Amino acid sequence: MSARVLTVMLNNGRMMPAIGLGTSMSKGDECVVAVKAAIDVGFRHIDTAYFYRNEEAVGQAIRAKIEEGVVTRDELFVTTKLWNTFHNPEHVSQALDKSLEYLGLDYVDLFLMHMPFGYKFIGWDPEKRMPFDENGVLQFSDVDFVDTWKAMEKLLETGKVRSLGVSNFNSDQIERILAECKVKPVTNQVECSPRINQKKLVEFCKARDITVTAHSPLGRPHLFEKDPENKPKPVLDDQKIIEMGIKYGKTPVQIVLRYLVESGVIPVPKSTSVEHLKQNLDIFDFELSSEDMEVLYGFNTNQRMVGFSRLVGHKYYPFNTEF
Repeated sequence: MSARVLTVMLNNGRMMPAIGLGTSMSKGDECVVAVKAAIDVGFRHIDTAYFYRNEEAVGQAIRAKIEEGVVTRDELFVTTKLWNTFHNPEHVSQALDKSLEYLGLDYVDLFLMHMPFGYKFIGWDPEKRMPFDENGVLQFSDVDFVDTWKAMEKLLETGKVRSLGVSNFNSDQIERILAECKVKPVTNQVECSPRINQKKLVEFCKARDITVTAHSPLGRPHLFEKDPENKPKPVLDDQKIIEMGIKYGKTPVQIVLRYLVESGVIPVPKSTSVEHLKQNLDIFDFELSSEDMEVLYGFNTNQRMVGFSRLVGHKYYPFNTEF
C-alpha cells in the first residue's frame, strides 16, 4: 500500500480498515475508475449500497483489480446495504442475493440495514427503488426493524455475509436490537462530520462495543454550492482548519478525517480524484493535539445535511430523539 492504514477490530473479531471509500452518487464508468484508483492507492474498504445503483460498477472494478493481482478478495472489506423496500423478512435473503449478483462476488464483508424504516415492497425491478404513489407520496411499510434484523441474522449461516450492521439508527433503536436479538451490530453508519459530530451516539455505541462509521464525513460541501443560503458553510473553508492544516503540513480534508479517526469514528469519504484519494489515506502519520481536537469539536451544530425529510411521519423515523 502507498499509505499505512490502521484497522479496527469489530465485536465479532473481524478487522475493518479505519477508513473506507464512499461511493454514494458515484455511478457508471466514473465509479469504476474511482474504485480502481482507490484500490491502486491502497484503499481496502469499499462502501456501496443497493440504493446507490452502482453495485455493478463497484463489483466490476473490484474483480478487475483481483484479476490484475493488485489485491486478493480476502484483503478487501466490501460493504453493501439492505434497501428499505426489502424489510419484510421474507425478502431479506433475496435482497442480499441481488446485491451479490450485481457485485459479482460470493460474499460481502458487511451487510447493513440501510435505514430503520421500511418502504412498501414494489418488486425486484432494479429501476424501481422508491415506491411513490400517483400523487408523488412515498409509501411506507410498518415492518418492525427488529424482525428485519432477525432475518438478517440468518444470513450469517450462509457464508454470504461476514458481519452485520445498521445505518441511521438512534440509540433507542440500537437498544431494541440488543435486547430482542441474538447478534450485536458491528457498526452503526450515520452522518458524522465536524458539523454533526455524534459525540453522544459515538460514546453510546463504544460502551456497547459497536463502532460508528461516518457517511458524509466532510459535510457534503457540494450541497452548499447548490444552496448556499440554506446550508452551513463547509468547515473545510474555515480559517481555523486551514491554519491547522498548515501547522501539521496537511490539507483541511486530512485534518477533518484525522479528527474523525481520533474521535473513534471510521470515515468513508467519497472521491474520484487520484490525488485526493491518496491524501485521504495519508492521515495515519500524525496526531492532532487535544487543543486542536477541542477546536474541531467546537464546530458541532447538530445540523444534518441528510435529514430524510420525507420520512418525518414514519413510526421508525430515527431523528426525533437526542441521539
